[in-house]
Amino acid sequence: MTIAKVEVERFSLTSSKPFDAVVAALKSAVGQPNMVEFFKETRATNSFADLERVVRRGLGRTDLMLFAEFDLGDILRRETGSRTPRIIRLVVGNPLIMKEMVKHVLDAGSYAPVTVLIDERPDGVHVSYDKMESYLLPYGSPEALAVARNLDTKITTLLSECAS
Repeated sequence: MTIAKVEVERFSLTSSKPFDAVVAALKSAVGQPNMVEFFKETRATNSFADLERVVRRGLGRTDLMLFAEFDLGDILRRETGSRTPRIIRLVVGNPLIMKEMVKHVLDAGSYAPVTVLIDERPDGVHVSYDKMESYLLPYGSPEALAVARNLDTKITTLLSECAS
């Protein structure tokens, strides 16, 4: 058994925009394929070129797609009966980018697709993302780190746009 410690860098910003506006901006920038159909189509492909075509159809203008959405605030509100907090976890990524990282560091599959957390606090709407480069740094692969840096730039640029 091996246990490794991984230090993670968190990108976080606070927006004065309404929660719904930040969420809508992010969702409008990423593809939102029907994931059941998407996975059926990807499994049915016979070549990498066919797979790539299916993936590209599912991507939004940012070359990212929404894999899953978890309304964590809804679960909390059900317990408290309150209307707050509002907190949503969006799992976003691109299978082609994930593939490039996993080719060099198999453990990258534990971290991709990535999580974007959007939550409402008294000082504004917080948007957070744990940087992929920090997850992969301990593995020492320059190739995987280059892909991770590009992904981090893509995600942090998107979040900055959505929050401003």
